[in-house]
Amino acid sequence: MSLQSLIATGTKLWLDSVDPEAVLKNHAIGATGATSNPIIISGIINQGTCDQRISELAAGGTDDEAIAWAVTDELVGSAQKVFLPIWEETKGNDGYVSFELDPLLEDKELGPSHDERVRRYIEQGKEYGVGRQNRLIKVPATDAGLDALEELAAAGVNLNVTLIFSERQYMIAREACWRGAQRRASLDQFKSVYSIFVSRVDVYTEKHVPQLSALAQGQVGIVNAKRLWQMNQQYWADRGCPLQQEIIFASTGTKKPEDSPDKYVEALAGSDIQTNPPATNDAVEALGKTYSKQVDQLPPQPVLDEIEREVDPQALEDQLMMEGTAKFADPHKALLQLIAEKRAALVAG
Repeated sequence: MSLQSLIATGTKLWLDSVDPEAVLKNHAIGATGATSNPIIISGIINQGTCDQRISELAAGGTDDEAIAWAVTDELVGSAQKVFLPIWEETKGNDGYVSFELDPLLEDKELGPSHDERVRRYIEQGKEYGVGRQNRLIKVPATDAGLDALEELAAAGVNLNVTLIFSERQYMIAREACWRGAQRRASLDQFKSVYSIFVSRVDVYTEKHVPQLSALAQGQVGIVNAKRLWQMNQQYWADRGCPLQQEIIFASTGTKKPEDSPDKYVEALAGSDIQTNPPATNDAVEALGKTYSKQVDQLPPQPVLDEIEREVDPQALEDQLMMEGTAKFADPHKALLQLIAEKRAALVAG
């Protein structure tokens, strides 16, 4: 029962999927929340799970983009029902499902101006977030996403700030969320989480910082995540929020075949939230390991000094954000194409 051991260290286990079967399976083994994105939604649609609903919406004259949002809203809503008892039991501290806003707002070709992006993030975040109990609205830590956070938090929207790779992004995000929270009538239901992407950082350093020693290479993502976790612990300690404002350790699946599938899971065990893909949870469970708290343990000082000396955090952020926004926008375009193909096939059938 590796996952139960992980949870016993103090980690909240969330699932990086809203596939109905995967949600039920992982809820049964300890998952207390979930998250979604266009790749996940496309995968579910590809299975044929949503054919009847797409057919109904298409028959009613709904266009492809509106179908994509309707299906996403319903899949996230379905997962919310599974985790709602946890949300109720923890008085709003756990049991959330994340809903991602329009990735095409950051598309290099289609995206509107900065001010229009901010306006759209706020408008869409309110539409899909206000009054939705155990739903978090995922906003990327782009310039426009960060500029939308204060208004969304003030409007009562609970937030998952995603695509965070650097201290700069994290600090701007937490300050904006806190400013917005203080404009609420009460802090009682204020919840914000900050998704730190881990394995993508190590993919970056292997390619762009090859001079790192064997001791430091493959550790940068973990060190970065642990430092941001420490900063987050300190920042919120005296803010008087009834609910925890937490780090999500995201991108926890390993990218190298020679790495143990629990490399990041083990290193970040002990606090806050891990959003693991279903395959990562399956692999971790199969290991049968016992975990202990590691999130507060950093590598030896020489390794930290080397990382500090060799890794340019701004270059890292710039590259990974360029890749990350493409990974947002391209799958959403593919989702719209998939729905168009489904519509044509269902009408023809």
